[in-house]
Amino acid sequence: MPPLAQAVDEDSSDSITLRSRSPLKFVLLVFALSIPFWLAGAMIRLELFPGLPVSSLGFCCPVIAALVLVYRENKTAGVSELLKRSFDYKRIRAKVWYAPVVLLMPGVMVLMYGLMRLMGSPLPTPQFPVVAPLLMFLTFFVAALGEELGWSGYVIDPMQARWGALQASILLGLVWAAWHIVPYLQAHRSTGWIAWQCLHTVATRVLLVWLYNNTGKSVFAAALFHAMGNVSTFLFPIYGSHYDPRIAAVLTSFAAVLVTVVWGPRRLAPYETA
Repeated sequence: MPPLAQAVDEDSSDSITLRSRSPLKFVLLVFALSIPFWLAGAMIRLELFPGLPVSSLGFCCPVIAALVLVYRENKTAGVSELLKRSFDYKRIRAKVWYAPVVLLMPGVMVLMYGLMRLMGSPLPTPQFPVVAPLLMFLTFFVAALGEELGWSGYVIDPMQARWGALQASILLGLVWAAWHIVPYLQAHRSTGWIAWQCLHTVATRVLLVWLYNNTGKSVFAAALFHAMGNVSTFLFPIYGSHYDPRIAAVLTSFAAVLVTVVWGPRRLAPYETA
């Protein structure tokens, strides 16, 4: 078969696979798999990090759900291909995209700190130990892969194919936010805190899809951005002790609106990179 014809056949096959995927089945499976972790969080009064109950170990549920469904689609070959996407950094052809992937969320936290200072909020002096952030990053990166192999590696592409990038990212962001509500409640967060954090979560998913689409659909890039967001939050300014989701939600929402206006809601990326 000529190379061009083979490429067309492979693209057609990929499109058929994406169309056959059910986002609803994936989401229901993720929530079903999360129930034991939520029950464990209710019974075990233990925090992995400040504000992170035992139920946060449910980070593995999206990848487990994705692996189950991929196995049904393509058996072990599909499972292998999905897991390989954990370090698909070769997809990131324009290295300039590492800048927002790595620096955007720390930048949001620095800006939030400055705004809170201007508003007169009492804040401790930031502390930047060397070892703790490195261990925190490794932990959060593993957790981010557990999530993004599912959210980005499995379900976002069929959602984008059906509804476009912006609508898909908002829908997935709402699911992602709802999935976090039980751990937030178990961490004794207030209703207002949870509401603002959910808005921040939805806006962050828009930014995640924007970066995913512009880095050759790299799961590695999505997981790296995800991990940097968590690390930044827990370093604000001391293990997230003064983190304010109201300001975080406003800043990330502004960023999400900005990238939507510049890159367009349909693809959140130029045509050739999406």
